[in-house]
Amino acid sequence: MKIVLQNVNVVNPESKINEKKSSILIEDGKIVKIGKLSSSELNGTEEFNLSEKYVVPGFFDMHVHLREPGREDEETVKTGCDSAANGGFTGIACMPNTEPAIDSAEVVSLIKKQAKGHLVDVKVIGAATQGRKGEMISPMAELCEAGTVGFSDDGVAIKTAAILKRALEYSKMYDVPIIEHCEDESLAGGAMNEGFNSTLLGLPPIPSVAEDLIVMRGIIMAEYTKGKFHVAHISTKRSVKMVREAKEAGINVTAEVTPHHFTLTDDIIKTYDTNAKMNPPLREKKDVEEIIKGLKDGTIDCIASDHAPHADEEKEVEFEFAPNGIIGLETQIGLTLTELLQKKVLTLEEIIFKMSINPRKILRIPTPKFEKGEIANLTILDLDEIWTVDITKFKSKSKNSPFDKRILTGRAVGVVNNNKMFYDNNFINI
Repeated sequence: MKIVLQNVNVVNPESKINEKKSSILIEDGKIVKIGKLSSSELNGTEEFNLSEKYVVPGFFDMHVHLREPGREDEETVKTGCDSAANGGFTGIACMPNTEPAIDSAEVVSLIKKQAKGHLVDVKVIGAATQGRKGEMISPMAELCEAGTVGFSDDGVAIKTAAILKRALEYSKMYDVPIIEHCEDESLAGGAMNEGFNSTLLGLPPIPSVAEDLIVMRGIIMAEYTKGKFHVAHISTKRSVKMVREAKEAGINVTAEVTPHHFTLTDDIIKTYDTNAKMNPPLREKKDVEEIIKGLKDGTIDCIASDHAPHADEEKEVEFEFAPNGIIGLETQIGLTLTELLQKKVLTLEEIIFKMSINPRKILRIPTPKFEKGEIANLTILDLDEIWTVDITKFKSKSKNSPFDKRILTGRAVGVVNNNKMFYDNNFINI
């Protein structure tokens, strides 16, 4: 099948492509031509006039919880992929805190089997330790051979410095990162950020230093082992500063941030809405300001959702007892364009690096190429559309979002990958 994306602005900063009012000819899922097309080239094609929308390399979310196996009532591989496509992503990496944890080749194979044939590429993050218990290193060689692209005990930090050292040494052999949920276990267990609001609301606190201590531990250990250390969902001012200093010192450390951590503060918890409960918790204005600075100066490499679905009945309890986490695949691009592009924090090219190119490079995944013969792997953006978040229209099985009814500017309107297109709320074989 041949399709043409007509009247588009094509942007791929990695390939230094920036073409206005162009066209993309795709045949059997591969790029045939980018540029002005003749009438003969348009023969027999299905045309999509995209009215000067932007076509960019397919976005990739490196921090997604798919819940399969174990909690298919909250999300499955298929519904998670559908949610990703609807949100504008052509690839995701799923985290290992499933039941059982992703600590064997068999679980990796199950996830890859469930994802087979979908538009969205699913990459797998393996558990750093067996069962995510922090006691014994997972069989990393076996997991890498099965296709894992990184390791994490996500949901908790790797239990001891000794285990972290060993994990970094082993993962270095396979050139993959250790992705760390940075929270000191002895300071964990609270419900929100420690500060004025936690005292006001009478909720048990999580101090920001709980994150800072584990970030520093990881940076020191990465320097010592020369391994790759990635800070998941960075949230504190001091952590951002430490990552900045580590990069300046040449230490192999990278970091991601979620949209909720650069958009919200713990002020919204005054309503006791459990959809504002996550881990790491929402912090203070000073933390958000440093995160914005870190995004601008390159300290923070990428933006990821930490998409964490939960059943309604689990969230409909007292704030202290509700599980941590929110869904984010279908709001991430809109929030990023609204908070970072519209407010001139980042350019579109910088956003493409943080949401498409950098996460793939961290995980050693090939980046989409806009060249003849390459697989068409792209996201279509409308930078100007004003829309209202409606969780009832989400593809995710779960609806736990604090952004319902929020008005955003800019969104993804389609994606193309793996001989498929998602556009106008439909999957199309191309």
